[in-house]
Amino acid sequence: MNIPIICGETFFGDFMKSRDDFLLVEDVKEMSLGAVNKSAVENGRIIKEIFGGSFDIVVKKGYCAGKCVVFANCDGLCDSMRICEAIINPMLRFQGELTKGYELDYICTHLIYSTEQSREKDLSSAVMMLLRGCLLVFLEGESECLVLGVQHYPERSIQEPDTGVQEFGAREGFTENIKTNLTLLRKKICSSKLCAELSEVGKQSKTRILICYMQGRVEKEMLLRVKRRLEKLEMDTVLGSGYLRKALDTKAITPFTMVGQTERPDVFAAKLCEGKIGIIVDGTPFALVVPELFVEKFQTLDDYINRPYYATFMRGVRFLAFLISIFLPGMFVAIGLFHQEMIPDDMLFNIVLMESNTLFTLTMEALVIHFIYETVREAGLRMPKSIGHAVSIVGALVIGDAAVTAGLIGAPMLIIVALTAICSLVSSDLYQPISVLRILFILVGGFSGLYGIFIGGAVLVVVLSSMTAYGVPYLAPFSPFRWKFLRDSIFRTSTNKLEKQIFRIKNLRK
Repeated sequence: MNIPIICGETFFGDFMKSRDDFLLVEDVKEMSLGAVNKSAVENGRIIKEIFGGSFDIVVKKGYCAGKCVVFANCDGLCDSMRICEAIINPMLRFQGELTKGYELDYICTHLIYSTEQSREKDLSSAVMMLLRGCLLVFLEGESECLVLGVQHYPERSIQEPDTGVQEFGAREGFTENIKTNLTLLRKKICSSKLCAELSEVGKQSKTRILICYMQGRVEKEMLLRVKRRLEKLEMDTVLGSGYLRKALDTKAITPFTMVGQTERPDVFAAKLCEGKIGIIVDGTPFALVVPELFVEKFQTLDDYINRPYYATFMRGVRFLAFLISIFLPGMFVAIGLFHQEMIPDDMLFNIVLMESNTLFTLTMEALVIHFIYETVREAGLRMPKSIGHAVSIVGALVIGDAAVTAGLIGAPMLIIVALTAICSLVSSDLYQPISVLRILFILVGGFSGLYGIFIGGAVLVVVLSSMTAYGVPYLAPFSPFRWKFLRDSIFRTSTNKLEKQIFRIKNLRK
């Protein structure tokens, strides 16, 4: 059973506190280990005791120039061959004398071969670096230890991302390794202005994140607010970028979000060049971008590769598909129940003939079909790929042929739902709010007709216009209206005109 951990509490936290035979939550809190001991053996003993004798924590004792030395590392996170050849063997085979008072300096400059070197005086910090894949070297009589970078994480190779597929874009996407992701980003932006600040979130997980931005283009006030929100984040475990979206998002109650995510390094680099802030989370291939505007949901990298007239046409298609996916089922229900005069007589006769054989009203029928569709989609998404095609076949037979033949679903409503489902997948980033709003407008159309649909649409526009994150309006450049920024919104002008103006977030701030 998965136990959700939120703000230091577990599902059975109160139960644990009420039982004496269970470990109390307070006893599990992280304690400070103090400074590094001058006894190398004692440091090794403490590390073994901390991890309870875990088999992957390797502590090895040896002698370097007659002095006791202890090596500690986490097996699986380090390159064992590199440790033996570049560090342990040179130190254990050294027969000379170490310069008194400068033993660690001599070891770093003459014996070991590691470009990433540092020293730690606090044992707690040293243990944390051990969990990052570093090797700890304790020398007898020294009150600090060497921290050597020998990381070798098991990672997935760079592949084409499954989300945000581009026709003419690069075929590489982010991985779960934070260093690999930063390397991909550096390859896209070869500039000293690119800054990546390392930070940690999660009291227990200590998840590393990179706050990326372009110096001179990012708004300093916005950058400070992002850092402040991340510092105030009170969570024990952060296992993915989704854990941070709520903390970085606007506080408005709305299904839409102003925190975007992408799996593509080229898209991420383009957002940074626009003056936005990107966050790369260790352990997930999805990077966050703040803030993200509503109009950017309909833009792709291919728009800047294709000709301007075709890019404008495709953006219009995506925006029209968004409107259809939200309003079409509700409008069909509203017209069928309250405004039959808007339908031509021949079409109305066919619709009435087909719907007369069904058991449900138009409202209930639309809700049932959408529920079945969402269930089939979720099953196809979660099931193993080897049997996922069976879900599609069964779903097509159940929804398409058997349901209509049995009189449970009318053919017109089935066509409406199919068209709506296709349109909702055009803008994948908006699928979650589309799914919720579609159901709401079906209910509104079933109870109040087109009048309720129009009022609901107006309320939706007002809600979107009120959304603001870090001083940037969600509907910019339409609300507030900025004429000069329309050249790269729903419309797209030529590349020469776009190069004359660097799009910066601070120009959109109120």
